[in-house]
Amino acid sequence: MAVLKPKVVIFGSSGHAKVIVDIIESESKFELLGFIDKFKSVGEEVLGYKVIGDEESLPDLMLKFGFNQGVVGIGDNFIRSKVVKAIQELAPNFQFINCIHKSAKVSNHLTIGMGNVVMPGATINASSVISNHCILNTNSSLDHDCIMSNFSSLGPNSAVGGNCNIGEFSKIGIGASVFHGIRVDRNCIIGGGSLVNKHTEPDSVYYGVPARFITTRELGDRYL
Repeated sequence: MAVLKPKVVIFGSSGHAKVIVDIIESESKFELLGFIDKFKSVGEEVLGYKVIGDEESLPDLMLKFGFNQGVVGIGDNFIRSKVVKAIQELAPNFQFINCIHKSAKVSNHLTIGMGNVVMPGATINASSVISNHCILNTNSSLDHDCIMSNFSSLGPNSAVGGNCNIGEFSKIGIGASVFHGIRVDRNCIIGGGSLVNKHTEPDSVYYGVPARFITTRELGDRYL
């Protein structure tokens, strides 16, 4: 007898959402119904799955299709937070799932929240804490005893040493490295290929080897 899988949706249908499709298919834990995306027409297909509606229609869509779970497939940390807030206001009982690719190496001694995405080849070591709605991109590495705060993200091939703290809304860019014991404060962008060997200030952009302060930034400034 076939086991019924929980039905889920992805909010957004662009590049990041496409990778989440692969993750959900690899996990084989959920039945993917399709996408919720206000920027595309209902019925439009992405990777063989249809857009079923927009965020404003979420309560009706949940009743129509019989789901109450999903994940936000948007790469920008701040925009992702706005979509999560909208979902929580429209449907307080909606449940956010974690999507972890089967090739990721994840410690059994991990504390993880909800709505997180762990992509192919990512590594998360023991005693680390992943809060809510974080992204660990392809082949990124988070060493032992680290904390990733809500809506933070690691870019592809980035490496974070042990006992680090990645602040809320902060982004570690492609191929960047963070030394052991470093605090990347709230709303920081670490440019691709950078090497962070000192604590950062909040609301700032850092780049270089070693990483140096470039400019301040406002919460919500685009970086993708």
